[in-house]
Amino acid sequence: MKPTRIAEVLEQMLSTTWPCFLWGPPGVGKSSVVRQVAESRELRVIDIRAPLLDPTDLRGIPAVVDGRAVWAPPSFLPRATDGDGLLFFDELSAAPPLVQASLYQLTLDRRVGEYVLPDGWHIVAAGNRTSDASIAFRMPAALANRFVHLDFEVDYEDWRTWAIGADVHHLVTAFLALRRELLLGDPGSSVAFASPRSWEMVSDVMKRFATVDAAEDVLLGVVGEGPALEFISFVNNALREEDLQRILADPKGADLPTELGDIYALVSYITSLAPNPGALKAAGLLLERIDPELAVLLVRDILRTVPAFVSNADCAAFLKKHGDLIL
Repeated sequence: MKPTRIAEVLEQMLSTTWPCFLWGPPGVGKSSVVRQVAESRELRVIDIRAPLLDPTDLRGIPAVVDGRAVWAPPSFLPRATDGDGLLFFDELSAAPPLVQASLYQLTLDRRVGEYVLPDGWHIVAAGNRTSDASIAFRMPAALANRFVHLDFEVDYEDWRTWAIGADVHHLVTAFLALRRELLLGDPGSSVAFASPRSWEMVSDVMKRFATVDAAEDVLLGVVGEGPALEFISFVNNALREEDLQRILADPKGADLPTELGDIYALVSYITSLAPNPGALKAAGLLLERIDPELAVLLVRDILRTVPAFVSNADCAAFLKKHGDLIL
């Protein structure tokens, strides 16, 4: 499932008591989707790293009250006074089998011994598969049968929507528009490999170093040799920021790039400045000067952060003429 579909399913499953398990490679955004859903519903998230638990941690410890042993549940489990929320067991597949088995009663009966999970709280878990070159134990069938299993599929369009809202560097989004298959690499290829999370790291590196060449050794350690060298080559051959600014200053008359990579860089650069009125005006004027399919990409990207752009006169005229391409 794409991240947007997983978010939709989680939203619907919150009306039930069945727990959900998100399966996927490391660094693809499983935890982010869970937090996004919780934020949209104004739910609290209690994040429990399952590999750090001991098999007895959920049971708590006994205390003698009136001559009888009463189990005191751990403080990380929610109480009725904590409002509504998500109890999120992250990296559950990396927890030893005995720890996973300790969740049998909680996931099915919503209780552990005397402790009862309050109404309004839902259980969600996430983890890597054994094929993801990560520590992963086979989940006991009895536990697996208690979850609704959702397979996380990395999707470029979903990632691009997120990246625009997260202010990812425009050259990262431009590069991946050309090389979408590099959004997620093989986790077993090297210690550093490409993933949505590591490309976000690349964005932060690009914002901290003066040039891409100055950051070459760092980038190699973020996404691995192959993707890093391709990205560095792309950046070194891409339009300079001065050229992009020149186009924005004269969107009607400036010479436009002809290379596809440079046009992607222009689209991503304008999108990164979209809240700026000058950038929005320039974007509207450029819509009829670039290829319609790339102009559609520009319109979509800007509308993701500035919905009011639809009322821009040039945007409205473009949509009237090429609205079929938007659908």
